[in-house]
Amino acid sequence: MKIKLIDKKDPKRKEYVAVVFEEVEKFQINYVKLQFTDIHGMIKSFTVSTKELDDYMQNGAFFDGSSITGYGSIEESDMVAVPDPSTFKVIPWKSDKYSVGRFICDIYNPDMSRYEGDPRYILQKTVKKAENMGFKYICAPELEFFLLHGDGEKMAKPTDLGGYFDDPSEFNELMRMEMADYCLKMGIDIEVLHHEVASGQHEIDFKYGPAVNEADTTITIKMIIKAVAAKHGAVATFMPKPFFGVNGSGMHVHESLWKDGSNVFFDSNDENKISNTMRQFIAGHLKYGKEMSAVLASWPNSYKRLVPGYEAPVYLAWGFKNRSSLIRVPNFGLKSNSARCEIRCPDPAGNPYLQFAVLLESGLRGINDKLEVPEPTDANIYKMRTKEMKKMGLKSLPGSFGAALESFEKSELMREVFGEKPFKNYLYAKLEEWDAYRMQVHDWELKRYMYKL
Repeated sequence: MKIKLIDKKDPKRKEYVAVVFEEVEKFQINYVKLQFTDIHGMIKSFTVSTKELDDYMQNGAFFDGSSITGYGSIEESDMVAVPDPSTFKVIPWKSDKYSVGRFICDIYNPDMSRYEGDPRYILQKTVKKAENMGFKYICAPELEFFLLHGDGEKMAKPTDLGGYFDDPSEFNELMRMEMADYCLKMGIDIEVLHHEVASGQHEIDFKYGPAVNEADTTITIKMIIKAVAAKHGAVATFMPKPFFGVNGSGMHVHESLWKDGSNVFFDSNDENKISNTMRQFIAGHLKYGKEMSAVLASWPNSYKRLVPGYEAPVYLAWGFKNRSSLIRVPNFGLKSNSARCEIRCPDPAGNPYLQFAVLLESGLRGINDKLEVPEPTDANIYKMRTKEMKKMGLKSLPGSFGAALESFEKSELMREVFGEKPFKNYLYAKLEEWDAYRMQVHDWELKRYMYKL
């Protein structure tokens, strides 16, 4: 499936480009950052002068892709970053000294064909597949993160001792409101800010929207959160499980499919007001949950969070209001526009473009294959005995990153989502990460085994 460069004569693109040049002149912007993500989800960027902006908007900017994780070998290093004019924003925290803009870019080969390994392209292809089926995929992630005192060398400590929904300290309140203000200035509608369960842990929720826009927004908010924390001498981390014995950080994703302006997850004739399409979509998530786990929970540390007892889902089950299940259907007040399912295993350390792509593809596969969803359970799975779970036929997510990578490697679905070469690039990068982790000797091992026998 090919997605061509936006036609330079396309009125929509021309309108966005015109607005860009108006903003550049209005704010006297001399430099812009061209941003994209590597395969892990880390933001990469290089800064260019606005003197050549017209050329960059027309033809993109060349860069060496061989040093970007997952982007290719030295023999195919030349790549082109083409700014998406609809993503242009002035970076607000730099405006005190000088004005700098940013674009999120699509990555191309030198012949101006799309680069297959660009995570944004992988999501765009999957969204296009849904559109060809008549669906518009709408999602909304909930970003959890920790605010910490520390400089990266010494052990960081939470910036507060608060708990769920606690009113933040003045220090944290100042940071959170500054984050929200910068989001607003960059065109992001924040819906909720609140303290999470663990000390120093916070959550930021923003308005739902089309998947590519939401992934763009996710990497932008992560950039804002880290920038504001650093400005105040703190550290923001999206590490899934930074501390033993307390809740980790997740990125629950709310999802729905729309057709002709209507939410197809809603069915007024159903007892629970959810459609068979939603049930099939959920069935796809449950069937392919193990296979996509290495994308949704993409660090070795992710599997320190995915254990029973800390509100993180482990078992492949679904239910209504049930927070111990992998997927829950929240109470949407019988409002058709609000019908949705929420998957709870993703975490904010991953690449949102890839995370949304595998979620959408697995859901579409459930619809295409007319998969039947098992009966919902509203029992607290955490408190069930193994015997009870076996009777119910409950299976669990992988217990380690290594096990998740084994399921990923065997997955035909994941190969289809990524494409053969990007699939291998992701797998090899993550296997290297897993090897680096498992060769380490950890403090727990030293304390437990050093002086035994």
